[in-house]
Amino acid sequence: MKEWIVGRNPAYEALRAGRRQFFRLQVAQGVYEKGRLAEIIQTCTANQIPIERLPRQRLDVLGDGHQGVALEVSDYPYSNLPDLLVLAYESREPAFLLILDALQDPQNLGTLLRTAEAVGVQGVLLPLRQTATVTPAVVSASSGASEHLLIAQANLAQAIDSLKKAGVWVVGLEGSPTAQDPNNVRLDGPLALVVGNEGQGMRSLVRDSCDLLLRLPMRGRIESLNAAVAGSVALYLAWQARGFSGSKY
Repeated sequence: MKEWIVGRNPAYEALRAGRRQFFRLQVAQGVYEKGRLAEIIQTCTANQIPIERLPRQRLDVLGDGHQGVALEVSDYPYSNLPDLLVLAYESREPAFLLILDALQDPQNLGTLLRTAEAVGVQGVLLPLRQTATVTPAVVSASSGASEHLLIAQANLAQAIDSLKKAGVWVVGLEGSPTAQDPNNVRLDGPLALVVGNEGQGMRSLVRDSCDLLLRLPMRGRIESLNAAVAGSVALYLAWQARGFSGSKY
C-alpha cells in the first residue's frame, strides 16, 4: 500500500530514516526551495525519486499543514517484540520500552512517539486491535519521530509476560491511590512503561500484568493530565533516573 506523508519535517525524517520505499515527491509551485525543503529535494534527486511541481491546491487534498511538500511512501514498517529486545541489548543500556494500551487519538500517539524518540526509548508496543496506529496523521503529529522508532503490534498481556521473562520491569502509569509515588519507584533498570487509554486508562488484564503502578503527584485543581502529557512526564522521569544517558546537551 501507498500513503502520503505531508509536511517538511515528517517528509525529511522519513527520507533520513530510509525505512520505507519512496515513490515520488510533490512540491507546491512557487515555494522557496531553501532550508529543509532544499534538503528534501536534494535527497530525492540523489536517490532518483521523481519530483513533481504542482499547484498548491493539488497538495491541499493530501493533508493539512503540508507546507508545500508531500512524499508518497509505502506503509509503515512495523517491527516485532524480538526486534525491540535485540535493539535494547545492542544499545548496552538497560531496556527502555513504551507500551501504549489502546490509545485512540492520533495526536496523543504522535506526541508520545515524539517524546519516546527524544528520550531514547528503544521500542514501542501497540495492541493488535482497538488502537490508533502509525498513520500519516501520526507521523505528522510526531514531527517524523515515528520514522526512527521500532514500533510493534502484539497481544499486550502476552508481550508483557515475555518482557518479564527477559528481566524487564513493567510499570503502569495510573492515578489511583494504590499507585506509588515516583520517589518510591526505581526507573533506572530494564523498564517498560505502560500508558493507558485516554478515557478508561489501562485495560484490566494489562493493568494486572504490571509489576507495579506509578502515579504522578498533583497539586493543582485539575485532577489529571491527559495521556500524552502524563506519559511524556513519566518518560522524562525515567530518563532522568538513568542520568539523562546519551544526552546531546
